Amino acid sequence: MATRREFLHQVLWGVLALGASSSLLVAASGEETYVVKRGDTLSEIARRHGVSVRSLKQRNRLRSDLIKVGQRLVIPSATSSTGAALAPVIAATRNIRVDTNRWRYIVAHHSAVEDGNARTYGAEHTRRGYEHGLAYHFVIGNGRDSGDGQIEIGPRWVKQLRGGHVRSQEVNNTGIGICLVGNLQNHPPTTKQLQSFIQLVDWLRDGQVSSRNKFTVHRWVDRNHTVCPGRHFPYTAMKKRYG
Repeated sequence: MATRREFLHQVLWGVLALGASSSLLVAASGEETYVVKRGDTLSEIARRHGVSVRSLKQRNRLRSDLIKVGQRLVIPSATSSTGAALAPVIAATRNIRVDTNRWRYIVAHHSAVEDGNARTYGAEHTRRGYEHGLAYHFVIGNGRDSGDGQIEIGPRWVKQLRGGHVRSQEVNNTGIGICLVGNLQNHPPTTKQLQSFIQLVDWLRDGQVSSRNKFTVHRWVDRNHTVCPGRHFPYTAMKKRYG
């Protein structure tokens, strides 16, 4: 016997078979169905709808990035496909013209203090004379002054501005800085922080940055000048995941 979800999908496909004219139709469970138009690419469709290429391919059982005009793609829910913490980032980025080719580095940091959030760090960086205030593009909270695992979006991402988070001007010009709140010299990031960090980096690498991107950390960029992001950052796991 068909489940309610399967029944709703059967109804949806029945409507599509009758020739619905709109290229974007509401599907079951908050999903949408998009009809491919001339000039579309899978990566652009994913970007416009705030989902990853990977989740789009998995949802539609695609083995390659090849799509055809008139093909109907189910757009997975951003929240279900990437996690609730990332959903606000995806929503905000829909209104941003991301300079994809510019961003070639993703750089991990820790704050080295247990308190704070994007607002307080931005105020401190402004006081220190940092151009554009908050040095990072994203800050991930630890539950003290922002939510545990909450991803805060900095003005540098919204305005697509260079970072101010490392000494290397090349990496500042082309690198996205992500700061985990907390002193990771003393303890690991929280479980939710690490989950949000991985979700954010995966999403950035899946269509928001150059295909030639490189994942790195502050101490690898500015060697002999810092221990950031601390000895308890999961270097081995991240290097294995991102190369």
